[in-house]
Amino acid sequence: MEVHRFSLRVYFEDTDAGGVAYHANYLRWAERARTESLRDIGLPHSLMMERHRSLLVVRRIEVAYLRPARLDDAVVVETRVLKAGAASVDVGQDVVAADGGMLARLKVGLVCVSQDTLRPAALPEPWRSALRPAVGPVEGRGG
Repeated sequence: MEVHRFSLRVYFEDTDAGGVAYHANYLRWAERARTESLRDIGLPHSLMMERHRSLLVVRRIEVAYLRPARLDDAVVVETRVLKAGAASVDVGQDVVAADGGMLARLKVGLVCVSQDTLRPAALPEPWRSALRPAVGPVEGRGG
């Protein structure tokens, strides 16, 4: 999977009293971007659930907030696969302003689990193949 880009705008509901995007919203935006990246390659979460009774869940997340997004800003979340294992996927996500400035950098560890037991399960095909890093680990931009 190549770099996926998900565009959004910072709404009033996303901000605090000063018009700055609340920190937890970066996690929501990143989740939406990961979901849309799978949907755009024809492998939505719902298909994994229906066919394989499996889910991708967040196991860990690291966020570096570099500069604030503000009310009405246009923002893009760039998602790339860093590493894929038998039951796990590491994803890098950059939240970038319209001017190209880096707002936040996330590293997300996902694990595939059985929908019934919530225990780790092998990542089913074709997700396993589709989620292989397109070019291997990516260093990304400077922060």
